[in-house]
Amino acid sequence: MPSDSSDDDMPLAKPKHVSAATVTASADRKMDKSISKARPAPPGLSIRNGPIDDRMDIDSGPNGTIKRKSRNSTGQTVKYKEESDSDDAAPLAKRQKSKHLPPSIKDTATLESSDDDQPLGTKIAQRKADIEKAAAKEAKAIRADAKAKKATPRKAIKDESDDEPLAKPKKRQSNGVTSAKKANGVKKEDSDSDAPISKKAKKAAPVTKGKAAQAAKNGKGAAKAVKAESKDNSEGEEEEEYRWWDAPKKEDDSVKWNTLEHSGVLFPPAYEPLPKNVKLYYDGQAVNMHVDAEEVATFFGSMLHSTQNVENPVFQKNFFADFKDILKKTGGAKTSDGKAIDIKDFKKLDFTKIFEHYKALSDAKKARPAAEKKAEKAEKDEAEAPFMYCKWDGRKEKVGNFRVEPPGLFRGRGEHPKTGTVKKRVLPEQVTINIGKDATVPTPPPGHKWKAVQHDNKATWLAMWQENVNGNYKYVMLAANSTVKGQADFKKFEKARELKKHIDRIRSDYTRELKSEVMADRQRATAMYLIDKFALRAGNEKDTENEAETVGCCSLKFEHVTLREPSTVIFDFLGKDSIRFYNEFSVDRQVFKNLKMFKKAPKEDGDDIFDRLNTSQLNKHLSSYMQGLTAKVFRTYNASWTMSQLLQKLKVEDRTIPEKIKLYNDCNREVAILCNHKRTVGAGHEAQMEKLGDRIKGLKYQKWRSKMMMLDLDPKLKKKKGAEFFELDPELDQEWIEQHQQFLAKELKEKIEKKFEKDNEKLVAEKKSKLPAKELKERLKAVSELEAKHKKENRTKKVEADGRGASVEKLTTAIEKLDDRIRTLEMQSADREGNKEVALGTSKINYIDPRLTVVFSAKFEVPIEKFFSKTLRDKFNWAIQSVGDDDTWEF
Repeated sequence: MPSDSSDDDMPLAKPKHVSAATVTASADRKMDKSISKARPAPPGLSIRNGPIDDRMDIDSGPNGTIKRKSRNSTGQTVKYKEESDSDDAAPLAKRQKSKHLPPSIKDTATLESSDDDQPLGTKIAQRKADIEKAAAKEAKAIRADAKAKKATPRKAIKDESDDEPLAKPKKRQSNGVTSAKKANGVKKEDSDSDAPISKKAKKAAPVTKGKAAQAAKNGKGAAKAVKAESKDNSEGEEEEEYRWWDAPKKEDDSVKWNTLEHSGVLFPPAYEPLPKNVKLYYDGQAVNMHVDAEEVATFFGSMLHSTQNVENPVFQKNFFADFKDILKKTGGAKTSDGKAIDIKDFKKLDFTKIFEHYKALSDAKKARPAAEKKAEKAEKDEAEAPFMYCKWDGRKEKVGNFRVEPPGLFRGRGEHPKTGTVKKRVLPEQVTINIGKDATVPTPPPGHKWKAVQHDNKATWLAMWQENVNGNYKYVMLAANSTVKGQADFKKFEKARELKKHIDRIRSDYTRELKSEVMADRQRATAMYLIDKFALRAGNEKDTENEAETVGCCSLKFEHVTLREPSTVIFDFLGKDSIRFYNEFSVDRQVFKNLKMFKKAPKEDGDDIFDRLNTSQLNKHLSSYMQGLTAKVFRTYNASWTMSQLLQKLKVEDRTIPEKIKLYNDCNREVAILCNHKRTVGAGHEAQMEKLGDRIKGLKYQKWRSKMMMLDLDPKLKKKKGAEFFELDPELDQEWIEQHQQFLAKELKEKIEKKFEKDNEKLVAEKKSKLPAKELKERLKAVSELEAKHKKENRTKKVEADGRGASVEKLTTAIEKLDDRIRTLEMQSADREGNKEVALGTSKINYIDPRLTVVFSAKFEVPIEKFFSKTLRDKFNWAIQSVGDDDTWEF
């Protein structure tokens, strides 16, 4: 008998349970009988979003008993980053009472409601089903159109543009992205490379600054609101913008540049040691240590305000381990008289003095005069100027992240196992430079040299190094508004547009294969359903020892999925960036049945749900429908297609610009809901909403005062307009009014003091004497006068007309303007309330084709600045310029 002594100290491998290779008819029937016959909720819906609760864990155990599963994977998240559960019973949307009145502050205008008794969930499901039907119809029409054109002699179609939307008159586009068919069909790509795109349209003339300004002023020509020329800071001359969407295609797609010049990277400043009177304390004793160890101590001490991190046991443990390690390497810790201190208990460390030192520095920095801040900024800009731009094939391109990250403590996101680990200072000896052969190599800091210099013109990075925490490589790339990044974005959205040709066949196939006898095919079809319907990421295997245990669809474990009859699936796992993904979905009955089958005993915690599927197999299958198709393309397609369908159905005639913006945001929000792009409610949301509510109340109070002034000027108005016109808004009780009056007095006081301080700064700059203190005292009399006026108004319930030339006509005009401001703020409030669990920015930046926004802007004459910030206008310049004023472009 072989000895087993060698195995005594080895952990036993956990048994891995795998689903059967095939699904027999008897197993299928048995599973059918185990499924509840209760009427399920409409499939394809997110039921709720929040922490899990014991009542939801109702998977049946092997013997039919109720099994409650542990949730080890999310324990830390719940403890340190609590996710609030929304108990708001308000409906998702309400129809506006009239075209001029916004919804209530608490309403979320996402989906139109009606007076029927149809549940909102059913309406959302129906809307989603209608959008999917439209997608299938579009796909069939595109293929039929392509087939017809293929059968037509070339001569008959050579003058036709391929990019006309279906069922619309032919109209030649000027966007350079000639058509859904042309742009998608000319070149089939298998990756999101940075190669320029071939275009059919001729080069358009650059937009002049004068035209751009006029377009922005008129609210027309969204594309032209962006400058067509960029200023060369180093040479002081302007150069014409490179319109890559109009440029001819390169012969070699793999070559990214022919010439490349840049200045390397900017390293952070050296560490400045603490003053001698600022020390780290251990068990009440001041600690002396090497400057390298002191720097690590300041990393922790300077962030005591970030309790979410410094109170996290994992963060503390990792920091303390690294701190002790560097102490050991640098000679250890000593008392003021030179005696060694054995630091072995984290709880005995006191970083208070270090924190107070850095807080004092921060407060002093904030309190500096404006002139000093301005001078420091100018000095910083001057130091950074050489690194901000590079020469890429002779063109000036902005560099994105040229600064090397300073040393500190790694925070990570979610439950990262290495949170608190020391991020070491990056030295030039770790940095590889990528530059043109004939270019001057940047000079490293004195006493240092680069790790390597290479001339790889197939790479788009300028510099690279490896960080110590996770061993990841960091790259210096071009900025988001650069040619390279723009081309990558363009190709991403074009690939999503290409998917609309095939989406009906893909959905039809995976729906059929949900009942396949081959287990691998059934699992693949189920995964595709989840990825398509609920925007789950595909997921990849992780090195759990060094990385957070993040999960995607294909890597779901037994414990990540809970089933609740009749058709609800509860997901609870750590997703991308260790962010907890918790959601409940109503799924198709066959999908529910399949997941129950994939979780069937003897499977248990730790076992894979999709044990016969991985991401590579899934993407290989998808590529059989369309070259380069991967699971991630579905997220972009679903968001963009849904947004395009919603925008087409909008009725915005006779709407103001704020109302049009809100309608657009409502569509964006609906995309997030239908595509399940959700987020946790921000910690400061309630405070922000309360502040906005107070602003609205303040305007209503101001409106009431204006009406009372009208009565003061003409008492007969009460009879003419009716007493109701002059009544105080029910929201404004006396207690709130008195608090608001105190706020107004305080606000006026701060305004006067700030103006006084600025006046003095200006006098000092002009080398004149400061204003005397009595001048401030004299100015502050206005505050006392305001307080006295408020007291009198509260006592008499009357408001005396003030201001020069006060008249009923002027007050009437003022009230109309206040009404407009109130309506605008109430729309903003409804927007924010509706967006509290929706990641509008993420959807708009990453998933919704920006050309849809540009078309909306041009068609309804809303300035593009209302939708895209300056940064986004730079990033999506290709979309703004290529679509231009053409409002017929379609996704």
